[in-house]
Amino acid sequence: MVIDPVARRTDGESVRIAKDVLCAGAGAKICLPAGPEEFAQALARRGRRRPVVIGDDRALLRAVGLLHKGRELAGVPLSLVPVGPPEAVALSRTLGVPTDAVAAARTVLDGGERPMDLLTDDSDGIVLGGLRIPCGDTFGALPEYGAYGASGAAAEPDGRAACGAPVADGGGADLDAEAEFGHRSWWKPAARTARTALSLLAAPTAGLRGAPRPGAPEAGAGRRGRVPAQRLRLRVEADGALLADLDRPVRGVSVVPWAGDDAAVGGGPARLPGGLAEVVVHWPGGERPLRARARAVTVSGADFHYRADALVGGPVRTRTWTVQPGAWRLQLPRQG
Repeated sequence: MVIDPVARRTDGESVRIAKDVLCAGAGAKICLPAGPEEFAQALARRGRRRPVVIGDDRALLRAVGLLHKGRELAGVPLSLVPVGPPEAVALSRTLGVPTDAVAAARTVLDGGERPMDLLTDDSDGIVLGGLRIPCGDTFGALPEYGAYGASGAAAEPDGRAACGAPVADGGGADLDAEAEFGHRSWWKPAARTARTALSLLAAPTAGLRGAPRPGAPEAGAGRRGRVPAQRLRLRVEADGALLADLDRPVRGVSVVPWAGDDAAVGGGPARLPGGLAEVVVHWPGGERPLRARARAVTVSGADFHYRADALVGGPVRTRTWTVQPGAWRLQLPRQG
């Protein structure tokens, strides 16, 4: 049982409840990592124990990323007890994990493993829930999207889509370990986690607070910068089929692991893996989006950023995402 330090600081009561339920139902070794190295060590030294992560979406992404880099992901089923504000556990919710501490802990004990698709890119990055390339220079969010058919977009109090998230170094999305585990005021990690997860299902727009308009210098460019909202010219290919080219600007591109229309399990948000990704190209001016399904999606063009789950990667000039069917397993409630 690996308890994320952010979860301990932000909602110690939920952590205590989950720990009590899990320890009462099975033998457990409790690990309290204070930093990224200790988190990785706890996961690596699990032996034959099934890893259980208590934390928010960033903790889940960290665990999956470590197992993926160690080429262990396919053979290690993961269990998760989401702890954090609703915005910080949006990905966990759309994957089908209960967000109540007691229900999630009972799922760890009594649930069943379910194979899940994920996306990998050509820099060895991973995407669990979905990605989008922010663009557009008019107000209004792109249509909502979520993992495995669930939808939900987070917005600012005035109804506009939230914009901006931590920007990773050029290769791919990173978890900003120092910021996540650093010793800071108790409210800063919680605010940062909520802010970055808030962007998970939100589309960036131009002219919002903190989002520079095209041509303006990007404030705080680099790791902690914000994604510039702009109209991009991109070439989008789905399994070799051309969906958009450089001669026509796009408002946004989203890619989400797709499940068959009748693959839903028990009517819940989580679905069985479909082995394909749903690609949606959004055009300026409210024109009907172009949709396609494919196993591999390549986007190329001028330097662009992309939002993968709760993180932002880039700038890159080309990136290919490939669906890995049933590449990981997650403990979810049994459907009866």
